[in-house]
This record gives sequence, C-alpha cells and structure tokens, in this order.
Amino acid sequence: MTNVKILDTIFKAYDVRGIVGTELTEEVAEKIGRAMASWLPDAGAVAVGRDMRPDSLKLSQAIVKGLTEQGRDVWDIGEVTSDMIYFTTGHYDLAGGMMVTASHNPGDFNGIKFCGKKAKAIGIESGLLEIKELVKSDQWDKPSQPGIVTSKDVVEGWLQHALSFVDIGSLRPLKVVIDTGNGMAGKIIPELEQYVPFKVTEMYFELDGTFPNHIANPIEPENIQDIIARVKKEKADVGVAFDGDGDRAVLIDEKGNAISGTTMTAMLAEYFLKKSPKSTILYNATCGWVVPETIEKNGGKAIRTKVGHSFIKAEMRAQDALFAGESSGHYYFKDNFMADSGLIASLVALQVLSSSGKPLSELSKDYIRYNQIPETNFRVENKDVILKSLQEAFKDEKQDQLDGLTIWLNNAWVNVRPSNTESILRLNAEAKSLNALNEVVDKVTKLIKA
Repeated sequence: MTNVKILDTIFKAYDVRGIVGTELTEEVAEKIGRAMASWLPDAGAVAVGRDMRPDSLKLSQAIVKGLTEQGRDVWDIGEVTSDMIYFTTGHYDLAGGMMVTASHNPGDFNGIKFCGKKAKAIGIESGLLEIKELVKSDQWDKPSQPGIVTSKDVVEGWLQHALSFVDIGSLRPLKVVIDTGNGMAGKIIPELEQYVPFKVTEMYFELDGTFPNHIANPIEPENIQDIIARVKKEKADVGVAFDGDGDRAVLIDEKGNAISGTTMTAMLAEYFLKKSPKSTILYNATCGWVVPETIEKNGGKAIRTKVGHSFIKAEMRAQDALFAGESSGHYYFKDNFMADSGLIASLVALQVLSSSGKPLSELSKDYIRYNQIPETNFRVENKDVILKSLQEAFKDEKQDQLDGLTIWLNNAWVNVRPSNTESILRLNAEAKSLNALNEVVDKVTKLIKA
C-alpha cells in the first residue's frame, strides 16, 4: 500500500517531485502511470520522456509499465528536454505526455511533469489532484488488452519546429557560449548547430544527472559564474545557460551580465508584436513595469497572471495570447501549443540580437528602466498571519491578491507570494529609484521577520 503522507508530499502544484528511493520510488511511479492512463479524458497514446538523472530510466520504465498495463499505448521518446514532451504530445496529437525530470533540483531528486492533449498543462487545478486520488485508492479497472510501446525519435521534428520561429538566413555568425549544466540541452544543442551559423563554445554538455560542475539552475547567480567568465574570456557576443531539463534559458551579455526574465519578456514581446500587431501578451505577477509598458507601447494587450506554467497555459488559451513570459525565465508561445521552451526563447532572442546590429548590453539597456531585487525567499512559521500583517501595515495603499499580496505604491511595488509546497514566502519588489527600493524592501523584510 502506498504511503498516503508521501503522496501528499510529492504531488506539488504543477508536477510530482521528491527524493528518489524514499519518496519517489518505482512502485509509486508505476501507480502514477496507471492513474494517468485511467484519468486522461482522451483516447490515444501517451508520450514518455526522461532526463539524464541516474534513476530516470528506471522511473520511466515503471511509468510505461503502469500506462501499458492500464491499456494505454506509449511513445517512448527517450532522453529529451521537457519542451520536447509538449511538442510531441501537441504535434502528433497524442492523448498526453509524461516527462521524468526534477528540472533544476539536486541529483537526489526526481519528478514527473504531465500534459494532456494539445500539450495542455496538468496541474493541481487541472487534473493532478484527481491523479493523486487515483494513486491513493490503488483500485484499477482491468483493460481488455495491454498497451503497446513504440520507440520514437522526435529530435529532428523538434528542431525543425523550433527553427520555424526564426529566419535562419538572417541570423549572424554570433560567437555564442552555451552552458547546459550537464543537463538535457547538452544532447539537443549539438544537433541544432548544423542548422545555424553560430560559432558555439560548449560548456558542460556531458549528460550527468549528478551535476558535477554546478546545479543546472541559471536563475541563481552562483550557477552562472563559469559561463560569465567564459563569455569574457572568449570575447563572445552572448552566453546562453540552460536549466537541467532544458525548458528554461538565461542569456548573458558580452559584458557578463545576466538578462533578467523581465527584460527578456519585454524584448520578446516587442519582437512578436512587430510581427503580429494588436496581439495579447501575458506576463506574470512578478514581472516588472517595463513589460506591460512595452506591450502597450507596441499596440498589444497586456494581461497580468498568476505565477506558474499551468495557470499561464490555461490563461493563454482563454485569452488566445500570442506569447507569455515569467520573471523566472519561462517563456510560452502560441505556436508551440501554448507551451514553454528554453530553445525557442533563446533562438528568438538570438534572432533579435542578430537583427539589431547592437551588442546585447546595448540592446537590453532599452528595457532596464527601474530598480529590482532578485526574488528573495524567507522561511517562516505562519505564511497567512504574515500576509495579513502586511495587508494591515499597507492598508492605505492599493493592493491586489492575484498571486499572494501585491502592494502598489506611488514609486514602487512589492509582491509577497507564499510557496505552494513549503513554509516559504517569496519577495519581489521594484521601484523607480534605488532609495525607494531599499526603503520598501527594508520595511517589508522587517514585517516578515517580526
């Protein structure tokens, strides 16, 4: 019998994630496969992919066993990036997809990402809770016959799809340093290189789920120090750092500065609006002011959303949005089944850089108008009590609760958002001056720690 407490621990808001061997076991993975097979509302095959972690193969085999024993046919697409699962499910009109990965988490973790038909996100509000309950019940209907497993190579199809977002002929032979952090992008980028004119310097392309060089999370400054040094040493035009499962990418300019998710969202939004005027663009609650300003300046409709891929993908469909960006480095595309992709985002950014004729530091400077802090986490005892105290402390200011609590001041805004899974509050803030930023951050920090 599966431990119910462990299931409540590993089922998160957007996916399954846990420590391998004690929380996420092959037995649990098989039952999750069974539950997915039973829950999926559409008939058809399920794509299963995996990352390069030491236990990902066994976990994916367990998922495949659960799916097939519950009557589902399976496309086994092997070691891939997470965005390739979304592509495969959407492009080949499959019933769903499952990706074994813990993304940027350390090597002792693993997890499972889910999507349904047309690559629709499956999160806690869109089916993941029901899948968890099925696993808990451990009661399965016996199908008339087991499903069939077919091995599929989708790399070439995926590359051609990703390249369709740019004009290859107009790309310049940029010097590009790429750090894949021993993650899955290290398998895909070499296959891409034959199609683009970039002069690529490869860093940490060897697949290794123990992450011997650094954790594959490019949002954290300590994980991009190596690529910053290499960009400067090679006198490269740009660096691109991917996360472990390849669905996020962070750009580094020629001076060694990381391009923030806010800047990248604004830059890509402008690019897409020039191609498709008057389109709707989404941005999450922790993106800076420059994003809606850029969207509206270029004739688009800007809509602010909750943080998180399952919310954003659902809202993109509801609003028929062309593009969406998150401050965390996830970028979503209508023509990619509303799904996020680190590869597509970086290709489009390199297209923008090629067309501009400017260094990336000059290009990005146009989108850096305000002062921001990086997202800061606070471990707390009572998230709700603190949020109420913040509401009271700023009761005379404009507030909203789209995602956590956002407080709007004359010259600044601050967002305090509770983690879905931990006793953590996440602080984001932006202001028109450094003094105003320091002032509001100090005040909110003291209230959180009080």
